[in-house]
Amino acid sequence: MKPKFITISEEIIEKIKDGELLPGDKVPSENELINDYKISNTTARKCLLEIESKGYARRIKGKGTFVLNRTVEHQLVRTLGSINSTRRGFNEGIKAEGFTPKNIIIEKTVLNEGISSEIVGKHYIIDGPVLKIRQLRYADDILMKDETRYVSLKLCPRIDRLSTEISYFKTYEEEYNLKISDIKQTLGVDILEASSAQNNFEVDKQIPVFILDSVVLCDAEKVVEIERSFYRGDKYKFAIVASPEYDVSPTFNLKK
Repeated sequence: MKPKFITISEEIIEKIKDGELLPGDKVPSENELINDYKISNTTARKCLLEIESKGYARRIKGKGTFVLNRTVEHQLVRTLGSINSTRRGFNEGIKAEGFTPKNIIIEKTVLNEGISSEIVGKHYIIDGPVLKIRQLRYADDILMKDETRYVSLKLCPRIDRLSTEISYFKTYEEEYNLKISDIKQTLGVDILEASSAQNNFEVDKQIPVFILDSVVLCDAEKVVEIERSFYRGDKYKFAIVASPEYDVSPTFNLKK
């Protein structure tokens, strides 16, 4: 008969293999295992150590134990419709999947006139002043994401003084006490030529990209953030959460 911690760890590993737990997702904590399986602290700890020792998860001190990325060619998984994934932010998500993040800022400026964008067939506007940040996001020295973010300085004064490595979503909630009411997202695809001015992916040939447009709304439909990002198409997979914590509306446009 197998030890209890082996049986439980195998059950959790099966959830990882089946995609029920995705790369970057948090594995049940010791306390959750104790409550769910009615086991001791020692058995719960052994379960997590067993999952980690088999290469399916990694413990991050003070954060928890997270599912590692074991996909073919280490493709990153971006989860649409997941508030937890959005709240975690790029850097924390990359670390949770087992990679080392790096960020290079190529533009950081204040737009006094504001910004607008059409997302899910509707125009969204942020009145100035607006912080514009464009940065290149790396995982293990491979450029994965070309991100441009616009943030309301009226709703988030002096956020331009904070590090760009923060989780912006978490900062809106915790530092500015904004209650996020909705996130709208559209996902498109395109091919960038090597010579294109939009192509920062350090390749000498055309490359497929996902284009994600999103808007973050708080109370009274106020626009906190607008984002337009290019994700390297050969390095990313996208997953969908059907029952998000908030009413998040991912929309797909697969036209080139």
